[in-house]
Amino acid sequence: MKLKLKNPIVFFDLETTGVDVAKDRIVELCYIKVFPNGNEESKNMRINPTVHIPENTTAIHGISDEDVKDCPTFAQIAKSLQQTLEGCDLAGFNSNRFDIPLLVEEFLRCGIDFDLTKRKFVDVQNIYHKLEQRTLIAAYKYYCGKDLENAHSADADTRATLEVLEAQLDKYPEVLKNDIEFLDEFSKMNKNVDFAGRIIYNENGEEIFNFGKHKGKLVKEVLKKEPSFYNWMMMGDFALNTKQVLTKIRLREQYK
Repeated sequence: MKLKLKNPIVFFDLETTGVDVAKDRIVELCYIKVFPNGNEESKNMRINPTVHIPENTTAIHGISDEDVKDCPTFAQIAKSLQQTLEGCDLAGFNSNRFDIPLLVEEFLRCGIDFDLTKRKFVDVQNIYHKLEQRTLIAAYKYYCGKDLENAHSADADTRATLEVLEAQLDKYPEVLKNDIEFLDEFSKMNKNVDFAGRIIYNENGEEIFNFGKHKGKLVKEVLKKEPSFYNWMMMGDFALNTKQVLTKIRLREQYK
C-alpha cells in the first residue's frame, strides 16, 4: 500500500561511529524523500566524522577512517541537508530513539537549531515491536518475503524500512491507518520532550524526568527543590538537545 501523504516524508538511516547520541558522529547518511504525488528523491552520502571510527564499529557497517578521509564533514553538508529536510516529516527504523536525536545533535554542533516541533515522526521499528517484536532483517523477511542483502548499509536499510512500512499498512488495515499523523502517534513509545527521551510528558502533559533518581518527577519541581541538579546535567554527558530543552523549561519557570 502506497503512503497517503499531506507533506513530503523523508525515510533515512545513519551509519555512525557508535551508539552514544551525545558523543558519536555520522559516517554515512541515506535518505529517500517521498512526495505526496508518489515521486521519490534519494541520496546516499558518506561523511567524514572528524574522529576515529572504532574498529569494532567498522566491523559492523564496513566503513573505516580510510573510506571517509576525503569525504565532506557534516558541517559542510549541513545547510543543504537542512534545506532537503525542510517541511518534511521523518521516518526510520529506531529513528525516534537514535537517528533523529543524533541528527539533531550534529546540527546543533554546527550552530543550527533544527526545528522539528511541527514535524511528524514515524518509527517503523516501534510499529513492528508493538505488533510483532523483531529486528529489521526479520521484519523485512516477515513483511516483504525477501532476505535483506547488505544489511547495515544505510542505503539497503533505508529502502527496506520504506518497504516494511508499506507492507505493514497492507497487513494491518484494521489497526493501522494510512495517515502520517496517525502513524506518528502509533509509533511513539513515549511522548518525548527532548529527542533522547530523558524528559517526557506525563498523562497531564507536564514534563517529567525519565531517568535516574528523579524518574517520574516533575522537572519544574526538581529544578525548584534541587537547583544543583540542573548544573549537574549541564556539566554531564547529556545530549545538547536535552540540555537545550532543560534550559528552556528552567527559564520558563523562572520568568512565570
